[in-house]
Amino acid sequence: MEMERSIELRDPSALRALAHPRRLKLLGLLRREGPLTATQAAALLPGESSGSCSYHLRQLAKYGLVEEASGGRGRQRPWRATSLFTSWPDVAPTPEFAAATAEFELLITEQQFERLARWIVSRSAEPVEWQEAASFGDVLLYLTPAELAELRSDLGRLAEQYLERVADPTLRPEGSRPVTFLQIAVPKVNE
Repeated sequence: MEMERSIELRDPSALRALAHPRRLKLLGLLRREGPLTATQAAALLPGESSGSCSYHLRQLAKYGLVEEASGGRGRQRPWRATSLFTSWPDVAPTPEFAAATAEFELLITEQQFERLARWIVSRSAEPVEWQEAASFGDVLLYLTPAELAELRSDLGRLAEQYLERVADPTLRPEGSRPVTFLQIAVPKVNE
């Protein structure tokens, strides 16, 4: 079974199920590392037990985000991510969906902020080439909605050439490591 490119969540219950820190970590781990048993996942996630991982994997499976992979039995059954990305509608079709989207996106924002803060604190201990290659900054642009959409598309195309490496470790070059590439381009809201 090959991993799909993306799964779109259109059910607010699915977004709420995914809006859990452990589930997001498990899903990310399966996308990066490939099929894992709950025990293997727990060993890679500090502070997690195999029972907790098993429970959260079953919750993710309810919404089609993970599924059992071949090659295991009972407690030793591996799980795999069903897609490389998760998406959801840009415009929420209902107030319930809007609330679920906000909850989910706020959790993702919090996790990304924590990753950025860890980088800032540990940056001086990183090799010089990583310190120089990393990027952190912002710029204010005046754009139309069409231009903002084009910028979003252009950034997606730039990142596209590296995406196969996420699901296939054999494509990762020597010296590569996971890099979070954040795309944040939102209209300025009055403060």
